[in-house]
Amino acid sequence: MVMGAEVDVQTQDLDYIDEMTSQENNNHNIMFATSEAKLTIEQKNMPPIGNATGIFVIIIALLGFVNGLDYTSPQSGLVRPDEFVYSMTHNAPENSATFQGVVYDHEENGLNNSRVYVSWLEDGIWNSSEVYTDLDGNFKFEELDPGMVRVDIIVSRNGHRDVFSNRVLLSPPALFEPIGFTTIDFEVPSEEDFAEQKCSDGADECEIREIDKTPEQMDHPLMDPGASTLYTTVGIAFISLALISIGFAVWSMKSGSIALLRTSAVLSFFTMGHYYSACLFGLVAFILTYSIKKPKITLD
Repeated sequence: MVMGAEVDVQTQDLDYIDEMTSQENNNHNIMFATSEAKLTIEQKNMPPIGNATGIFVIIIALLGFVNGLDYTSPQSGLVRPDEFVYSMTHNAPENSATFQGVVYDHEENGLNNSRVYVSWLEDGIWNSSEVYTDLDGNFKFEELDPGMVRVDIIVSRNGHRDVFSNRVLLSPPALFEPIGFTTIDFEVPSEEDFAEQKCSDGADECEIREIDKTPEQMDHPLMDPGASTLYTTVGIAFISLALISIGFAVWSMKSGSIALLRTSAVLSFFTMGHYYSACLFGLVAFILTYSIKKPKITLD
């Protein structure tokens, strides 16, 4: 009897050890339970509304590309460099323009002691400033207001005062520069050209002779060549952004990435330049990207 009891104790100890060490696999039955949960995954492909938005973004980017081409063509297009620069002068700080250059004669020799007279209309009143050229014909104005001015170059020679008039656009500060620089060289016509001009009082001979270029420069005034370069650079930037936007849009439709499509919409927004109504298309496309929901697929 004692030996039988001892065997039972050893068996119980063995079952307890096996249970604690998970080494007994056949002593218990395995139970399974079912649930109502279903496994779902998000569809990889772009849904139809996403593809439609992508096409819309590509159209916007193409419009931005055309806008960039307009900027890279200074002599043609809807917007010209002088119009672009002039629009920037409206919000430019006062006294932030510097105007300099060289006055030459028709043989490209610097004209010494020539009077450079700058005048501009402000609040219905004509203001003016003047300097004289040095030995090499150089002149320089500082602390002028950016915008449209009239420049009269007055040369005294052989008993006459020859006045050569031009319409000039003074550049505003660009980017981080506090001062806008305008550099223009003037070639004064010869005495023979001035002699062919009619006197203002109808006389045969006159002391003051004038060649006025301002009427033909009403649409396109003289401006700094660097400003035209900046204008072209802006156009190249628009073209680059448009191409990148198109690339992201195509990539998003192929990969099904809504994030890439949203990035493309943001880039297309910045390709429209100062056409603020056109920028609304990019904003609409960006908002539409938040309405795209990918359907979920249930795995059986």
